Parts: sequence; structure tokens; C-alpha cells
Amino acid sequence: MGLSDAKTLVELAASEKDDSVYEEASNLIGTLAKQFEQAEFRKMLGEDVDSKNAIVTINAGAGGTESMDWASMLFRMYQKWVNDKGFKMGVMDVLHGEEAGLKNVTFTVTGPYAFGLMKSEAGVHRLVRISPFDSNARRHTSFTSVFVSPEIDDDFEVVINPADLRIDVYRSGGKGGQGVNTTDSAVRITHISTNTVVTCQQERSQIKNRDLAMKVLRSRLYERHMEEERKKMAAIEDTKKDIAWGSQIRSYVLHPYKMVKDHRTGLSVSSAEKTLDGDLDGFIKSYLTCRLTGEWARGGASDDV
Repeated sequence: MGLSDAKTLVELAASEKDDSVYEEASNLIGTLAKQFEQAEFRKMLGEDVDSKNAIVTINAGAGGTESMDWASMLFRMYQKWVNDKGFKMGVMDVLHGEEAGLKNVTFTVTGPYAFGLMKSEAGVHRLVRISPFDSNARRHTSFTSVFVSPEIDDDFEVVINPADLRIDVYRSGGKGGQGVNTTDSAVRITHISTNTVVTCQQERSQIKNRDLAMKVLRSRLYERHMEEERKKMAAIEDTKKDIAWGSQIRSYVLHPYKMVKDHRTGLSVSSAEKTLDGDLDGFIKSYLTCRLTGEWARGGASDDV
């Protein structure tokens, strides 16, 4: 049933003054509205790789334990979001901080349009709060970067010259001596010409870790190529806003007030706790809308957010 059916039901309900027909028409209109919203959302995810799974890396910035703790908070935020969406997460590589938090972590997100949704998170995330690691309870600002690439399969050609690769193996390790793999199974692959480095220690098999690391490398090189193409198009079209990876994209303020603001779209919310608990759909949708329309917020990050 479609819009014409809903219109017929409304006219029938009006002529017969039948509440049950009004209710049926209302339910149909609600269903059609949801279908329309889903269609509009899919329109925003029209790039070839949007439907792919995502490979995400979180890197703590300068700032020691404070920044590493922020990296672990972001990782938890994405875990919550992944669970809420019914997606799956697989950790490929993780390096814990000496005292707390994470130096870096790489994980996959598996689900419909995972990359199309997660690409909104690529960039630098800024946290402002009273540090739990500061005995003087001072306000600290921390930065952590997030890199997102699509999981590329054989449908996309990414040519890699074996002579351009340096492959190292090393012993896997876990935090506090737990889960240590006593074999030299962890793999690090360096793509020399682009200085792209990927590591994997998820599996006990060196061969499996090498295969997984190559998959990550292919994905990152593909996204690197696509980003270069996007920058060329942006230069041609003289876009008003630089939205390149690595730019500061969002601030999370927990003191002296609570707010999360996306500097690209201008969207801000006061429920910082909800955002850190994985409530990201509003930010994702506003990013995709701005990407589709080309209408980005003016200005950038400021010291008061």
C-alpha cells in the first residue's frame, strides 16, 4: 500500500466518520513516513564503498595518560554504538597504556553500511574535563584521532607492489602479562612509498595475521586514494569548508558545562553522557546531510566549546 491508499483511507474515514479507518490510515502514513526516511538516508550513502564494513583506528594524541584514557573512552563509545546498531566489532590490534587507557586500537565494524556511517567519525576528537589523573583537579584538554577506512574486497582493485612492502614479525603481548602469545605471530607491514604502517596480532597464526594486515593495508591505501580524489574535487569546486581527515571535528566538554559539538555541521547537544554512551546517530545523520548538500557550518573549533 502506498500514498494513494492512505489518501483513500483518509477520505473513507471522513465520509463514514469511522475511527477504526482513521486509525488504519494513521498507521499506514506512519509506515510510509519511515520508509521515506530510510530511502532518504540510503540516498546519503550512495558511494560505492558506503555499504562496506569499516576498519577503524583510534590513536591517542600527545598528553600521556590523559590522552590514552580519552582514547579508551572513545573506544567504549563506539562499542556501545556498534552494539546498539546490532553490528559486530572485532579487535585486530591494541596497545594499552602503561597506567591506563589505550595508546591505539584497530578494530573492524561489520554491518550494513558500516563504513558509510562510521566515516563521519574520522578526524580529531577533543575532550575538555577535570582530569581524574590530576591531584589538583585542573581542567585538561585532550586530543585523540580516529581513522576510518572501508574494508575492501576483491571487487576493488588495489595494486600493491611487493617490493614496496617491509614485513616484520614480533611477539604479541597483552596488558599486565595477560593473554600473551608466546610465539612470534604478530605482523607489522609497512608500505614504504606512503609510509603506511599496519599491525595485527589478533590470531595465533602468523599467516592469518599477515592476511588480516594486508586487508587493512589495502583498505587504507584505497581510502588514501579516494581522499586525494576528494581533495582535488574540493579544490576545483572551491568548497567553503575543509573537511579533510585529521582536522578537528568534534568537541566533548564535560566541565564547566556539558556539551558535545560537531564543528563541521554545527550540531550540538547538552547530553554529553548519552553521546559517550553511543548515541551518535544524530551526529552521523547531520554529517551525511551536510556532505550531501555541501552546506557546512562556518568557522571551526573555538576555545569555549
